[in-house]
Parts: sequence; C-alpha cells; structure tokens
Amino acid sequence: MSDPFHGRTLPRAALAGAGLLVAAAILASATARLTGIGTTRLPAAAAVTSAELRFLDRGDGAVLVQRLPDETPIAVLPAGTNGFARGVLRGLARDRRLAHLGAESPFRLVRWSDGRLSLEDPTTDRVIAIEAFGPTNARVFADLLVSAQSAPAQEVLTWKRH
Repeated sequence: MSDPFHGRTLPRAALAGAGLLVAAAILASATARLTGIGTTRLPAAAAVTSAELRFLDRGDGAVLVQRLPDETPIAVLPAGTNGFARGVLRGLARDRRLAHLGAESPFRLVRWSDGRLSLEDPTTDRVIAIEAFGPTNARVFADLLVSAQSAPAQEVLTWKRH
C-alpha cells in the first residue's frame, strides 16, 4: 500500500494558526491562574457540624456505619441499596489500598456554614464534595450526619434507599 498523502504538506498558515491558538490558550490559563481574573472561587466557610464515621462491611453484604470514638452503630446500609454511598466509599477505600493504608481510620463527614456537605479521608487527604452529586445523593450523607449527631446508643437505622 502506498501513502495517499505522500508528498503533500500542511500549509504553513494553518500550522502557524494552530500554534497561535495553543499559545493563546496557555497564556489565558496562566493569566487566570496568576491574577484570578476569570476564575470562580467559593468563599471560605466554617464547619458547622461534623462526625467521625467508620464504615464496616458485614458478611451479609450490608455496610454498618459506626460513630466514633464510641463505635456506636448509627445505621445499616442493606446489601443492594444505597448505590451512591457505596460508590463513594468504594472510591475512598480504593485510594487507601493504593496508598497501602488500612481501613481503621475514620472518615469525617462535615456540614459547612454555606450548606455544603463533604466527606473527608484524613489518611489520604481526599475530600468529596457530596452536594456536587445532586440533592438526592447528598441526602443519604446528610441523614447519616443527623443520625451521628442525634441517634441514641441503642438505635440503629436501616436504610433501604436505592
């Protein structure tokens, strides 16, 4: 087979235009980064409430949620339910495995003064902005935070959200 483009060259003007376009994009992003012009930043917010939580896989496929430091069970996520919460936790657990860290350290669930909700892993410094996934998905973690703050030591909630 022969090359059908053999002997043909790209026009110099097209190459120069592409180079100028790349240079303009780099210049614009560097300007925004250095000066803050054209960027959006969230104002600083203070933590309103938080809870240290541990998520433990059970043999039946459910996930037991414990409030720390007293290890009080506050919720059970039954097998086959709460797909969003399980996905977030799977991602955080994967990061810990890749960093050769154990699962003993708790996660920190935080409600901020501007209404945002985040799940933080202090061992890997990863922070998940829960509200970015929509109100329905954020509700699962908001309910966990409420349960962690108010659930009596003997009450365990079983959530069957899908």
